[in-house]
Amino acid sequence: MEPTYIIITVVGVLLILASFFTVKQQTSAIIERFGKFQSIRHSGLQLKIPIIDRISGKLSLKIQQLDVIVETKTLDDVFVKLKVSVQFKVIKDKVYDAFYKLDYPHDQITSYVFDVVRAEVPKMKLDDVFVKKDDIAIAVKTELNDAMLNYGYDIIKTLVTDIDPDAQVKEAMNRINASEREKVAAQYEGDAQRILIVERAKAEAESKRLQGKGIADQRREIARGLEESVDVLNKAGINSQEASALIVITQHYDTLQSIGADTNSNLILLPNNPNAASNMLNDMVTSLVAANKIEQASNNPKTKKKEE
Repeated sequence: MEPTYIIITVVGVLLILASFFTVKQQTSAIIERFGKFQSIRHSGLQLKIPIIDRISGKLSLKIQQLDVIVETKTLDDVFVKLKVSVQFKVIKDKVYDAFYKLDYPHDQITSYVFDVVRAEVPKMKLDDVFVKKDDIAIAVKTELNDAMLNYGYDIIKTLVTDIDPDAQVKEAMNRINASEREKVAAQYEGDAQRILIVERAKAEAESKRLQGKGIADQRREIARGLEESVDVLNKAGINSQEASALIVITQHYDTLQSIGADTNSNLILLPNNPNAASNMLNDMVTSLVAANKIEQASNNPKTKKKEE
């Protein structure tokens, strides 16, 4: 009798221990009785009938993420791979639907992602895919929410985390970008050169203007000095012609002195006899008078008619 008692006692203890089980936080356990749904148990210490009840399965209520890579073609016939990350969770009040209505939720979500992406991306050019990736993500989320809500799943967020065109396309895009940047750099460089040339021309024009003004002021002062010299000589009893000759010969010798002071100068020998200055002055005056007469005759209408 004692061994039988021991066996019964051990079996009884095991049955009592089998009656208790625990469910982790953010987890739901599905209890079945003889293969039929009995209840849903949430986190904490739970009780079931041994042998009759069993834990059919457990579902996590945490947010999960599924990464789906979809290869499709754009409107401009470029093949591109998109990585869509779907964040979802089981709705606590719909654990029954999530467990019994859908056997492979990941496969179901993947199918919907493929369907939406391959419907949206072929409507866009490659550049628009990069710009409007959020629109693609919103379209995927909307479609998944409508479909998966009936199965007890809530779509939290969908993200297009990667867009990967063909390698040759990426290389071409990089070349286009580099060419655009070189074009902009060349335009800036051309503008800088143009500004430099304009400023240099302005500086040169201002320099010429100031140089001309300086020459004009110099000649004005020379003329004023000559005028004062002639007045002084006239007061000394020397007439204007003799005074002019004296000034010319003085400037002549000043010029010779300046040329002699520089070893690299070229010397031009002019007549230097006593009448040379007077003769040179007369020749200059005669030339100026003749040139003036010729200019007046060319501008006279009567002369022009006779020549015609």
